[in-house]
Amino acid sequence: MNPSRFHKFKTAINGIELPKKFTFPFFYEAHPLSIIASKELQDYLTSQQDFDHNFGFSEVSDRPIIGKMFGVLVVECQQNELGFLAGFSGKLANSNDHKFFVPPLFDMLSENSFYLKGEEINYQINAKVDEILNNPGFHQARFELEKSKKYAAEFISKEKVRLRENKRQRKMLRENEFKNLSEQQYAILLDTLKNESLADHFYLTNLVKYWKFRMFNTKLKCDRYFDELESLKKERKRRSIDLQNQLFDNYSFLNAFGNERGLRSIFEDTTSKIPPSGAGECAAPKLLQYAYNNNLKPIALAEFWWGASPKSEIRKHGQYYPACKAKCEPILGHMLQGLNVDENPMLVNPAIGKELQIVYEDEVIVIVNKPAEFLSVPGKNINDSVLTRLQSMFPEATGPLLVHRIDMSTSGLLLAAKTKEAHQFLQDQFITRKVKKRYVAMLNGEVKADEGVIDLPLRLDLDNRPQQLVCYQHGKKALTKWEVIERKAGKTKVYFYPMTGRTHQLRVHAAHSLGLNSPIVGDDLYGLKSNRLHLHAERLEFIHPSNRQWTVISVASEF
Repeated sequence: MNPSRFHKFKTAINGIELPKKFTFPFFYEAHPLSIIASKELQDYLTSQQDFDHNFGFSEVSDRPIIGKMFGVLVVECQQNELGFLAGFSGKLANSNDHKFFVPPLFDMLSENSFYLKGEEINYQINAKVDEILNNPGFHQARFELEKSKKYAAEFISKEKVRLRENKRQRKMLRENEFKNLSEQQYAILLDTLKNESLADHFYLTNLVKYWKFRMFNTKLKCDRYFDELESLKKERKRRSIDLQNQLFDNYSFLNAFGNERGLRSIFEDTTSKIPPSGAGECAAPKLLQYAYNNNLKPIALAEFWWGASPKSEIRKHGQYYPACKAKCEPILGHMLQGLNVDENPMLVNPAIGKELQIVYEDEVIVIVNKPAEFLSVPGKNINDSVLTRLQSMFPEATGPLLVHRIDMSTSGLLLAAKTKEAHQFLQDQFITRKVKKRYVAMLNGEVKADEGVIDLPLRLDLDNRPQQLVCYQHGKKALTKWEVIERKAGKTKVYFYPMTGRTHQLRVHAAHSLGLNSPIVGDDLYGLKSNRLHLHAERLEFIHPSNRQWTVISVASEF
């Protein structure tokens, strides 16, 4: 073991009880030892002179701002001494290896590595592609070809109009001269018109061939360029796949049993079958691998963000985050085998002991007040939900009951229909956005403005389901109107009026730096965990399916 990688605690840790189980990395509260280790790592990051990386703290810098996920693994060495390991995800200051941190499983950036050599060949291919794309001869050939195509299309189009008129005139002659001419004369006319039709057909066919021939040389020049481009792109793709596979083959992961498994083997059990780019480069796998290789016993794990947030994601400086799912879940599923790990809280039914309060009921609809941490519909692992409870309460209902849903962590009003007709009537109002909804939320921070509209398009974060990203290229439009109710003790109570219904819309719009930049209190995905998510669906306004009257139902929040 390299002693520079194992860090003894500078802070006194006497009296701190060790965790009974190892951290479940995808949903956790940092253990006190992990918090101390994180603080000591953060002190190092604040004062170190070992590397130069722009985390976004400096107002003036010509280097790109790149925040970074760091991790700490509290370990026990063979001498029964506690300490911690530090790691980071991806690269840091354009390097994979720094003396304070555990090394990567494979350093693709080491001098003369096959990866750098392979990348150099790909760079050369890219240079050839750029050379063709910037070649004046290529642009001139494309211009001439497009110009010829346009002129030919216009000329042929005009000729087609003329030939259609010829056809119309022939039809009129056939119809008009049928009674005027003798049978013999009419037969001669038909023969003449037939020959004219054939002549027009051959003329058009030859005209198209003429223009193709006229453009042949210009098209040939373009095709030579395009063929070379296609050949280069195919070679680049083949080399990239081969290089990626060669890279994957250099990643093997241990678990607490001492069993080793390769990256490609691990991902064979997943839906994608293929490891995503960067798999194995996150902090948690690197930390565990170093611990196993050096006979260090893993005690507790934590990961935190350091620096400015990416534009699409929500990352708060110094805040703890779970391990990513797309890259790390399959890897850690193997690496944690042999450790006594905390239970996955997502497998525990959060609705146990909670009751549904019926706020309003008549012959066709029922409205309930859903508690926080209660599924609207059955989940992947938990069946208990508002829907299944309503199905038990109203077994004679003819419709699908729930008309809409709200997040598991959000409390508040849910509208259900007892009949198929009422369900369709109410659902149409949701689809056409006639239903008015008001949420109340407590935000972690003081919002300066009094009201406004947030317009940030959202899409699913494929690497961290079910979290959402702000994405202007592929995101769906998401609009939220808001207004401040009160400000108190560093927090802001607000009304939210969602004008669209995207997943986690209010949570992202509250937390994102381009939104209110103040996460909802208790938001364990985009903010800080608390006793609950302080978001409540307070009021619903809709047209009643029976009496067609505008109906307003509200229920106060608990906060």
